[in-house]
Amino acid sequence: MSYKNKTYVIFDGDNDMWAYAFMLGWKKNDKIDFDFHDAHGNNDINDTDTESTIKRKLRERFSNSKQAIVLVGEKTKNLFRYVRWEIDVCQELGIPIVAVNLNKLRSLDNNLCPPILKGTPVVHVEYKMKIIQHALDEFCENFAKYKNGADYTYSDAIYKSLGI
Repeated sequence: MSYKNKTYVIFDGDNDMWAYAFMLGWKKNDKIDFDFHDAHGNNDINDTDTESTIKRKLRERFSNSKQAIVLVGEKTKNLFRYVRWEIDVCQELGIPIVAVNLNKLRSLDNNLCPPILKGTPVVHVEYKMKIIQHALDEFCENFAKYKNGADYTYSDAIYKSLGI
């Protein structure tokens, strides 16, 4: 289950921090059934760190991660220095990725999704707590069976079964 595996969250730190903060809030709320083991708690990164130091520290976080979430916002596809590099490292290490659309789309968003994710074994979901949890529990836990396909989505029936 996702609460046992460290989850690395990739996002636009300038524009989409709110979405990551909400996820942390869901995790902390005892009345909400949402949990993930956040890999960002490992080794602090400072504004004064060089790019190579930051990437070394980020790679350390990846070494313990078993799954990743990419929060897909308005500018995510244009971020190459870290976002694209982080996605590339996930793919290199075979880490399952859940692409979470912040614009409520339930499938691959051709306009906003980083090109490096297109045509790869990634599940694309809406930014809703229950479907994110479902994707972490189902897609990531069973990633081996998905590795030969690309651009996965969940049916409306799955969303409905989750009360979404």
